[in-house]
Formats: sequence, C-alpha cells, structure tokens
Amino acid sequence: MAATDSPSTAVRRRDLCSRGIRLAGKMRADVIDLLDTYVEQQGLDASATVGVVEGVPLAAVERWDEQTGTQRLLENLVAYRAFRALLAQMLEEQREQLGEADAGLGRALAAVLLQVSAFAYHLEELLQLESRGIPSEEGDGPPPLPRLSLFEQKLRGLGVLRELAQWAVRSARDLRQLSKPS
Repeated sequence: MAATDSPSTAVRRRDLCSRGIRLAGKMRADVIDLLDTYVEQQGLDASATVGVVEGVPLAAVERWDEQTGTQRLLENLVAYRAFRALLAQMLEEQREQLGEADAGLGRALAAVLLQVSAFAYHLEELLQLESRGIPSEEGDGPPPLPRLSLFEQKLRGLGVLRELAQWAVRSARDLRQLSKPS
C-alpha cells in the first residue's frame, strides 16, 4: 500500500492476502453448503425473500473502487466480528430448538463460526502489517436483538448466511485489490 514498503513487508502482505483469498473462497463454499442444509432443515423455501436483517452488515458498497486498502480491511473486520456474534447466536438458538436432534446442522454452523473467527484474526494480522491499530471490539457486535418467533429466527438465520456468502466474495475481491503492487 505505501510506496515505502520494504520488500519483506510487500511479500508478507501478498502472502497474507493470498491466504486470505483462499480462506474466503473456502468459507464461501462452506457457507453455500450450509445454506442448502439450513434451508432444508429449517423447512424454508430457498427463494424466500429476506429483507434487511438488523445487525447484519451489507456487503454491497457504493464507490468500492474509491476505498483505500485500510478502509476495506476495517469494513471487513467490523463485518466479520458482527457475523461471529450473529452465528454464535444462531448456534445457540439452533441448539435450544433442536437439542442434539440435528447435530449435523450444529456442527456445520460451528465450523463456519470457527472460519469466521479465523478470518477476523487474519484481517487483524493484515491491519497490524499495515501499521494500523486494530479497533476494539466494543460496539462491533450486533445490538441485542428482541426475542423473535421461531419463524423470524429462521428467516434471520437465512439472511445472515446469505449475506455472509456475499461478504466472502467481497473479501476475496478486497484482498485481491490489496495484494496488487502499490
């Protein structure tokens, strides 16, 4: 990013970006698989329209090409921290609803939650490399949500997973942009 980067910093950034792109691709594939399972297990219609879900960051951005690398990293970090909290809540709700009756869905949710956490950590590493302070997590998570009906929880979960898949695409795109020579 900076013209004064040392060769080792540039190599490290490219390496971290390449690994991040692979992580984002794997995460997206797993989220797509989880979406299929989630829709089936929750008895939802795959084409169901879900409006904007409170606390879910949107991957779409205006003037994407005008953002700096640091802005992209910070937006990604905030989003993945929010997804971490939302997925943890979904996992807890799923366990309350189904208990151990559907351990497969719980395992898949837990695996994606782990990937989201790892990706957030990866973004923190990139921010440190860019000599940027890592923002605290205070206030990053979604606001406490009101108690939702079972159907509303299912729809919120569908919205969370769909948007997470979009974020995985955006993240790979952001990291490709960041890995380009300054």
